[in-house]
Amino acid sequence: MNPYDELESRFARQGAIEEAIQFLHWDAAAMMPRGGAASRAGQLATLRVVAHEELTRPDMADLLAAAEEDAGNRLDQWQRANLREMRRRWRHAAAVPADLVAALSEARSQSEGAWRAARPADDFAAALPGLERVLELTREAAAAKAAALGTGPYEALLDQYEPGGRVAEIDRLFADIEAFLPALLAAALERQAARPAPPEPHGPFPPAAQRRAARMLVERVGFDFAHGRLDESAHPFTGGTPDDVRLTTRYDAADPAKALMAALHECGHGLYKRGLPATWRRQPVGAARGMAVHESQSLLVEMQMCRSRAFAGFAAPLLSEIFGGEATAWQPEALYRRQIRVRPGPIRVDADEVTYPAHVILRYRLERAMVAGDLLPRDLPAAFNDGLKAAIGVTPPSDRDGVLQDIHWYDGYWGYFPTYTLGAVIAAQLFAAARAALPGLDDAIGGGQFAALLGWLKRHIHEKGSLFATGELIEAATGTPLAVAAFERHLRQRYLA
Repeated sequence: MNPYDELESRFARQGAIEEAIQFLHWDAAAMMPRGGAASRAGQLATLRVVAHEELTRPDMADLLAAAEEDAGNRLDQWQRANLREMRRRWRHAAAVPADLVAALSEARSQSEGAWRAARPADDFAAALPGLERVLELTREAAAAKAAALGTGPYEALLDQYEPGGRVAEIDRLFADIEAFLPALLAAALERQAARPAPPEPHGPFPPAAQRRAARMLVERVGFDFAHGRLDESAHPFTGGTPDDVRLTTRYDAADPAKALMAALHECGHGLYKRGLPATWRRQPVGAARGMAVHESQSLLVEMQMCRSRAFAGFAAPLLSEIFGGEATAWQPEALYRRQIRVRPGPIRVDADEVTYPAHVILRYRLERAMVAGDLLPRDLPAAFNDGLKAAIGVTPPSDRDGVLQDIHWYDGYWGYFPTYTLGAVIAAQLFAAARAALPGLDDAIGGGQFAALLGWLKRHIHEKGSLFATGELIEAATGTPLAVAAFERHLRQRYLA
C-alpha cells in the first residue's frame, strides 16, 4: 500500500473511533442516568487515548512526509486537501502525550458531571475544583500544541475549532462590531419602546406540544429524521455523525420560543453535518471546515431565516394550531416582532441577535485571560458579572444565570467561543449572497419552501467539507472576503428600518 492510501486507511479507523466518542458523549448529555457518570468518564478516556494512539503511531511522521513528497504527482485536489488536514490533526495529537490526553478526558467528564449538578443548584463552588483541574490540564496541552504549531497557547486551542484562526483577525472583526454595536443597540431599544408591544400568547405550553412543534418545524426546514433524532438535554447541542445526526433542545413551559429556536438553531448544524461529502466519510477533508462555518449554518437557519418576517408568515398558523389560545398572539406580525425583540439579558443562548455578540466577545476575552494566567477561575464570577454589566448593562442575578450558564469551559471547550460570532458574521454574508443568487427567496420561505436555499448551501458550503480554508470558502461562495459589513447591514435593516 502506498503512503497516502495507508494514511487514508488509518484515518478511517481513527474516524470510526471518534464517531463512537461522539455517541457516548451525546448519550451522557441526553440519556445516561446520573449514576453512569463515573464509568462513562472511563470509557471516554480510554477511547480518546486509543484515538490519540492511532494518530501518533511511530511511523506517522514518515508516512506523512512520503505522501507529501508524492502529492504533486498522483493526488487530486481532494486528496491533497485531505493530506493537509491529516498533517494538521497529527500535529495536534503528536504534541500531547497520551497520559495528558487521558487525564484531560477524565477531568473533562468529571467536571461536566459536576457542572450539571452545580448549575441548577446555583453552586459555583461545587463546580470550581473541576473547572480548575480542566484549565490546568488545558493550559498544559495548549503550551505543548503551541510549540508544535508555532503559535501562542490560545491560538493553539482556537485552531482545534477554527483551523488557521488567529487572534489578530478575531480582534479586528470584533473591534469592527464593537464600533457600531452600542449605538445600534441603543437605537433599536428606543425604536422598540416607541411602538406598542406585540400581543403575547398565554401558557403554560406543555412540553409534549413543544416537542411536536419543534419536530414539525425542523422536518419542514429539511432535517431528515431517517438519519437523525431530536431529544432533550440541559444545554442544546448537535452530535452524532452525518448518517446519524443527533439534535437536542430544552423546554420551558412558560416560553415555547426558547425550545423552538434552539431546535431550529441545532437543525442548521444538523443540515450541515448531514450534507458533508459522502465520498469522504471518516476522512479529515470530509469533516466540517471548522466551528465558525458550523455556527454560520446554525445561525443562518435560526437568525437569518427563521426569525425573518417571511418565516413568521409560514410558521404562525402552524403554531397557532398546535398551541391554540389567543388568535391575535399567533398572527404572523406578532410572532415576527416577538422573535426580533431586543431584550438585554444574562443568558447567552436566549439572547437576541443584537446583544449576542457582546456575550461572545466577553467570553472570548475571559477565556484568553484564563489561558494566559491573568484571571483565576475563582475570580471568574466577579469578572463575568462586571463584564456583562459593562457590555449590555445587565448583571446576572445568580451564578446559575452567570458563569455557570455555559458548559464549554467545564467540559474543556477552550477556544470555542469566538466561533459563535464569527459564525454570525459569515451567516449574514452567506445569506446576502444566497438572496442575490435566488430571486424570490423570501417568498419561497414564506411559502414553506426551503429546498432552493438548502441546495445553494449544499453546493457552496456543505459539500465542500474541508476542501478549502475558511476564508477561501467564504470568498468563493460570496465573492468577497470575510468582513462585518453584511452583518451590520442585516442588523440595521431588521432593527432600525
